[in-house]
Amino acid sequence: MALTPSSTTASVSSKDSNNYTFPLILVTSLFLLWGLAYGLLDVLNKHFQEALNITKSRSTLLQAAYFGAYFLIALPAGLFMNKFGYKKGILLGLLLYAFGAFLFYPSAQTASFNFFLVALFILASGLTCLETAANPYVTVLGKPETSEFRLNLSQCFNGVGSFIGPIIAAHVFFGESSANDPTNLDSVKMVYIIIAIVVLFVAFLFWRTYLPEIKEEKTGDSLLNSLPGAATGTQKSLFQHSHFVYGVIAQFFYVAAQVGVAALFINYCTEAKSEIDNAKAAYLLSISLALFTAGRFVGTALMRKIAPNILLTIFALVNIVLCAVVVWGSDWLSVYSLMAVFFFESIMFPTIFALGVKDLGHHTKRGSSFQIMSIVGGALMPFVMGLLADKGTAHSYIVPLLCFVVVAWYGWRGYRVK
Repeated sequence: MALTPSSTTASVSSKDSNNYTFPLILVTSLFLLWGLAYGLLDVLNKHFQEALNITKSRSTLLQAAYFGAYFLIALPAGLFMNKFGYKKGILLGLLLYAFGAFLFYPSAQTASFNFFLVALFILASGLTCLETAANPYVTVLGKPETSEFRLNLSQCFNGVGSFIGPIIAAHVFFGESSANDPTNLDSVKMVYIIIAIVVLFVAFLFWRTYLPEIKEEKTGDSLLNSLPGAATGTQKSLFQHSHFVYGVIAQFFYVAAQVGVAALFINYCTEAKSEIDNAKAAYLLSISLALFTAGRFVGTALMRKIAPNILLTIFALVNIVLCAVVVWGSDWLSVYSLMAVFFFESIMFPTIFALGVKDLGHHTKRGSSFQIMSIVGGALMPFVMGLLADKGTAHSYIVPLLCFVVVAWYGWRGYRVK
């Protein structure tokens, strides 16, 4: 999932206007890299359950470490880049990414799940820096009138990375060597060492490449802060905007649902149908993530005809029904229903975000920060699912079902600006 750009207005100086093609390619590669990391994450849950002999609930601590880093590091990363610039922020992110990936080697050598959690937290801290920098940077590396196109194009590569991650994992983690020895972690070492080397190479390219300077200017929102009476009691405080408060709550539960649905996907598929092994389930996860990417495009097109809050409500209601089939079904229909959930959840994060910060005026930037921090739901709720899954994975999907109920309510009534 991508963090949103800062609410400041940014522009590239005119002398740099012809020098952004290669930097744009480099920055777009970052979207692929963090998509790949996320695509591998959910496959690691099942692999570590078998290789390290841990429970489903304990394996979901991987999601806690990953999304906990986003919650804890997002604001410090933004402060770092405000002081030192986007290029240094990107380099810091890449170095943390590579360092975390290298730490997977000693983690595998010692077969320590706790060591893996530390390595993943460091890796995800690097991803947080990259996401904080890349989104606003892409929007200014070119003509202003094509900024939305560039950002959507870059986000497509994020989807590509998420799609190929499970395919790599299915082939390597659940390949012949792992089938013969489920406790073998050599494949994990190999994958993450290769990733670390690639990331260091990208970091070298960034270090050697001139990046156009971004000039940030005050927006009307920030100027409102300096107007007489802007902070007086005559205006509503941020938390007096009910649609914002409900938006943060809805975002918390949405991210909880999204992460939980994927975290136990392989467990569910292998338990629902005996002919689905770990490798086949990982391929199905890859297809599901492709459906997620397709859903973004379809949803964006539908919003030209359907109001965003209505589409959000419809998609959430569909996912409530699909999750019900997942909870009480145990055949191919339930597997396909679980895969379809990815398609219908695709528009929820950006839609809730936009509705939540609507008409906040000079509170917009601060409101955006709280929306970003609400992704901590992805760190907490999967553990609850894991506790339920230890007694039966299907029953754990009642958690995302209830989360989608909150999202549906927000699209129906909670979004309204009062």
